[in-house]
Amino acid sequence: QVQLVESGGGLVQAGGSLRLSCAASGRTYAMGWFRQAPGKEREFVAAIKWSEGSASYADSVKGRFTISRDNAKNTVYLQMNTLKPDDTAVYYCAAKINALGLISARNVYSYWGQGTQVTVSS
Repeated sequence: QVQLVESGGGLVQAGGSLRLSCAASGRTYAMGWFRQAPGKEREFVAAIKWSEGSASYADSVKGRFTISRDNAKNTVYLQMNTLKPDDTAVYYCAAKINALGLISARNVYSYWGQGTQVTVSS
């Protein structure tokens, strides 16, 4: 069992920045960030593999968001810059325990955090 605790959400104006953190109780294969806006499906945002640090991003956030990890702290970060109102959502951290399946697929993640709200005002 892996527990994930997110922090760092909040309210920001368009064009601003926020950094989300996700502290994991154990090491897994990869960590991902997903988001869910009201009335929409939960969607992939970014993911990173613990061992090699390779990252993947959704097209909608490429160039604006950066995912990183701190191995010593078992913590993953999502730096979000140039935020837009469309980025408003609950952001969830998730843990993928093995290499099976696409890293961007929601159903291959075994553990999820409680979510943190990000609101971008126009």
